[in-house]
Amino acid sequence: MPPSVVSGRGIPLLPTLIVALAVAAMIGLGLWQLTIRLPQKEAALAQLAANPAKPEIAFPRLPDDSLLFRRAHGYCVEPVSGNLTGAGKAGFRYIVECRTGGAEGPGMLVQLGTTRDPMAKPVWKGGEVRGTISHAPDGRSMLASLFDRTPKRLLLVADTPAAGLAANAAPDLSSVPNNHLAYGVQWFLFALVATVIYGLALRWRGRKSPREAA
Repeated sequence: MPPSVVSGRGIPLLPTLIVALAVAAMIGLGLWQLTIRLPQKEAALAQLAANPAKPEIAFPRLPDDSLLFRRAHGYCVEPVSGNLTGAGKAGFRYIVECRTGGAEGPGMLVQLGTTRDPMAKPVWKGGEVRGTISHAPDGRSMLASLFDRTPKRLLLVADTPAAGLAANAAPDLSSVPNNHLAYGVQWFLFALVATVIYGLALRWRGRKSPREAA
């Protein structure tokens, strides 16, 4: 007769309870991703897909992800700083921090174009800018972003590049991740793996007990 997982000392109550709660939590997280977060993201993506055809607006003073991919305009009173940041195959994109009002103005980030020269220092004195709203580069790690819920800054991707820069690529909806289906499946897999591992541990414990008793 094959050894039972409950032979010898029986099934341990506390470890089993902990594992059961952990598995239940994993299943709950999987259901949350599939039944709540996935529909929410799909609705948001549908809204974003319609944004390029909407009327042009003034560049927003505060972060608002529902405005991504909208056409917008703004006025750069004075460029405060400019930096190059990675742009994949395009090389580097040149992003300028602008003053948009008085000393206490909200400011505006403008992506003026791209270059393959890592030492490029484009000269731009500001003025009217028209383009498309996108996310500014975010230096937070994936782990940090889980705990820091500060909204990402927006920037205006200019239609017309500054002198010496190549034109920007149009912001693409594919840049907005939709991983909730994968996240849901992962949580279910984690629950399955935890259940299998704990079941094997109990079986090994049940086989070991008679030998210890001897």
